[in-house]
Amino acid sequence: MTLRNAREKQVTDWLAEREQDMLDLTQELVNIDSGSYDKAGVDAVGAVLERFLEDAGIPCDTIPIDERGDALRATVSGPAGNRPIMLMGHRDTVFDKGEAETRPFTIKNGRAYGPGVADMKSGLVMNAFILAAFAKFGGAPAPVIGLFTGDEEIGSPKSRPIIEAEARNARAVFNAEPGRASGNVVTARKGGVFFHCDIFGKSAHSGANFEEGVSAIEELARKIQAWHDLTDLDAGITVNIGLISGGQSVNSVAPHARCEIDTRYVRPADREELVEKIMAIAGHSNLDGARAEIEIVGEFHPVSQTESAKVLFDSYVDAAGDLGFEVGGEFTGGCADSGFTSAIGTPTLCGLGPVGGKAHSPEEYMEVASFVPRAQTVALSVMRLGTEEP
Repeated sequence: MTLRNAREKQVTDWLAEREQDMLDLTQELVNIDSGSYDKAGVDAVGAVLERFLEDAGIPCDTIPIDERGDALRATVSGPAGNRPIMLMGHRDTVFDKGEAETRPFTIKNGRAYGPGVADMKSGLVMNAFILAAFAKFGGAPAPVIGLFTGDEEIGSPKSRPIIEAEARNARAVFNAEPGRASGNVVTARKGGVFFHCDIFGKSAHSGANFEEGVSAIEELARKIQAWHDLTDLDAGITVNIGLISGGQSVNSVAPHARCEIDTRYVRPADREELVEKIMAIAGHSNLDGARAEIEIVGEFHPVSQTESAKVLFDSYVDAAGDLGFEVGGEFTGGCADSGFTSAIGTPTLCGLGPVGGKAHSPEEYMEVASFVPRAQTVALSVMRLGTEEP
């Protein structure tokens, strides 16, 4: 281990002694259901984090949000005159209520399991302990803001303005999404646009007067094929209809159907054309009398490695090397809140949380041995930003 000064040693040594405390707090968070639509659960996770942070002497502000989880903002003061550094993460998961009771936090063979353990409750804990270390020892070259939001898994429709406002004032953003299974961090991500589409037809008895009906399910089926045909793997464009429903009974021509559409793209320039094509397919009726209503319900921008973001990444790589391990950067097709911060021009590095894999599945895991080193590396990266902008 190669450290540059006594303050770096204080911070990294303190974090090295906190592994069990980190695991205990992660267990508490994982064992709280906090699906994106479960405001009470997401806010309960926020309350646990707020308690920890305030016990560490870190003031917190709650930004109320209707229907979704509130945003929690923690602030560690630093040298005046320098723009703040932002640590970011989301408290919501993709899992239904009851999942935490069915699959509570466990550790087996060096891996921690449970709903949201990697994506991204351990990342939240990592950020909280980094903030606590700076509150205890100082060492950050600027104020450090911890932002804990509650609706990322559904596109951050409520949190996005808060994230963007904080990022516009920040000099750098570190997002604690899970580290890749390879051990790498994320330097680039796809963007995504998410749609809800309702199809309206006309009900009729499927035996007595079939010909009078207009099947919304048939109309949807034809549109699904057209939407899927927009996928262009070489260009990094995918279209996936992940949810469908419809009809009123097996012996009725379906008067209504609906679907949820997930689109992904790499190049920002592809976004507008892709959206136009999705909308055009929705607007074209294959069956006389059928019609559709479609809306965008969520969106993420791509993350790209700008020159300033590359400086941030190189600093992180150097810090990891000084701590005795190697790390690289990689691209992922997943979207994240880091797309918002990257798009407005703030240097952003993502996938900094503990190493994990199989997110959004019952097999989701987090590598326990990565917890402390990943926290130490982010802390060193923050400390080494100095007074110059990256």
